[in-house]
Amino acid sequence: MRVVAFNCSPRKNGNTAAMINVVLKELEREGIATELVQVGKKKIRGCIACYKCREKKDSKCHGGKEGDILNDCLEKMIEVDGIIIGSPTYFSNISTEAKALIDRAGFVARMNEDLFKRKVGAAVIAARRAGAVPAFSAINYFFLINQMIVPGSTYWNLAYGADPGEVEKDEEGIKTMKDLGVNMAWLLKRLED
Repeated sequence: MRVVAFNCSPRKNGNTAAMINVVLKELEREGIATELVQVGKKKIRGCIACYKCREKKDSKCHGGKEGDILNDCLEKMIEVDGIIIGSPTYFSNISTEAKALIDRAGFVARMNEDLFKRKVGAAVIAARRAGAVPAFSAINYFFLINQMIVPGSTYWNLAYGADPGEVEKDEEGIKTMKDLGVNMAWLLKRLED
């Protein structure tokens, strides 16, 4: 079993990455292979509605320019059993990189026989103060419309902190991430049976 996590924060070692790593550590404890992919600050654009993914049916996006990382991310999403998407909260929503990732990957998946159907998906959200729930919902909408299975935790998958590392002081947030990792591992193992 394998899980890929996408850090859609421009801070490679910021609060979003710290929380994702808590979840990944729990998955690894359960014997699940993990990979963390940095999306923030990488070249990834929004969907241009060219519909070439529907025409070609080759499980790829054809709307990106050279150097755009979407197809690399998409390939990883197709190969794994579970997907984690992490984002900071910007004005009550996800980062532009997270939005580009879910819009384009989701569209390709739906136009190519539901590529993510029955995979496990989890959102991880960092917030300075407020707006985390709409961001959490935005990523979960992506999972749900792609017929994915979303595990719960002891609270919504979010933690609070402004400066890098500050989320580690949010005890409830860290517990939520640990419980998410345990629950995601449990679900992945049940689906494998």
